[in-house]
Amino acid sequence: MIQVDIAGAVRTVFGKGECRRLRMAKKTPAVVYSKGDAALALEFDEGVLYKELLNIHGRNAVVTLDIDGDEGGKRHVLIQEIQKDPVIEQVVHVDFLEIDLDKPIKFNVPLRLTGVAKGVDFGGELVVSRDTLTLRGCPLDIPDEVVADITELDRGGEALSCADLTIPEQVEMLDDPKAVC
Repeated sequence: MIQVDIAGAVRTVFGKGECRRLRMAKKTPAVVYSKGDAALALEFDEGVLYKELLNIHGRNAVVTLDIDGDEGGKRHVLIQEIQKDPVIEQVVHVDFLEIDLDKPIKFNVPLRLTGVAKGVDFGGELVVSRDTLTLRGCPLDIPDEVVADITELDRGGEALSCADLTIPEQVEMLDDPKAVC
């Protein structure tokens, strides 16, 4: 799983007008939701946050927040929601969800097929049933993607099932092992 560090600061201003002033000062407001604790309001430098979010867009990533003014120190979070302005593509607000790195969590991980199946070379058609897998494990044990080689798939032969995929030992697959990929 991808790991990213982002520096931020505790936000002391609240409300629509104050958040607009933050955005004009090239800061992006954000919130960290914790395990039953009160939410923590943050602000980030717009350019740094946008660049980091662009690098991890659409992927599972553990973000380590280094927060100035927070007695908790560094927090490990997942991105829960990114709000963007639809016209100018500016990040308006980000919601983070604090996680414990030692507790298993459920993730949807992309499945990438490599190679060209033999059956396709002989005029067959490759039917892909799924492009993601559901895995449960500690966040740092989850792979960025699951790669499957399909070069041995023959026309009308055996299909690739979830049981045929290789995943790390510490990670549990929640999908049916008999399900066709």
